[in-house]
Amino acid sequence: MTRPDGRTPGALRPVKITPHYTMHAEGSVLIEMGNTKVICTASVEDNVPPFLTGKGLGWVTAEYAMLPRATNTRKKRDIKSLKLDGRSSEIQRLIGRSLRAVVDRAALGERQITVDCDVIQADGGTRCASITGGFVALWLACQKLLEDGVIEKMPLTASVSAVSVGIFENEAVMDLNYAEDSHAIVDCNVVMTSKGEFIEVQGTGEGRPFTDAELKKLLALAKRGCARLSKVQQKHLVKR
Repeated sequence: MTRPDGRTPGALRPVKITPHYTMHAEGSVLIEMGNTKVICTASVEDNVPPFLTGKGLGWVTAEYAMLPRATNTRKKRDIKSLKLDGRSSEIQRLIGRSLRAVVDRAALGERQITVDCDVIQADGGTRCASITGGFVALWLACQKLLEDGVIEKMPLTASVSAVSVGIFENEAVMDLNYAEDSHAIVDCNVVMTSKGEFIEVQGTGEGRPFTDAELKKLLALAKRGCARLSKVQQKHLVKR
């Protein structure tokens, strides 16, 4: 089996993270996974949602959107319909859940960090890139709070990354681009911590059901992929 871009089944696309990509956000990165590019910004607010008021706990949430021409045809902005489309809503809930899984909310205190993930170019795996880049943006924002004396300790207990895996032309492959994703028999997104723990596993038989053996092979690929992404992240999780 030959992949469209010539990679081996277990290879990630080239990954590049550029920190401090924007000047105003407390934390920001540009993450590039192959031709997929996402700007992730983390913004800190000194308030929390009403259900957390007075409880001494912080909150991390996320928003996700694609520029109209991030894809090969123009996508209408959500503002046109005055509501978020179902796909974007589902993805931003996934990003928020994934990031909150490693947050010590008591250490964060009563403040909210919103991680905005804006896809400027899409070629598959945008939600996984958003989680991987969004974590680095979140870490940078938390590090700034720590350096400024706003919080006493880093509230992040591990790093988080995500990778897509799937069955393309009857073979398990890692980090699907659009050409593969659009024709995959099985499509999975796996979110993990740097400790090797699973946060979320989303798997769908697009063309047919898949077997236990295939699932085990996909999870093994995902573990290797997330471990590699974690190493890329670690280069940027350093004090300034």
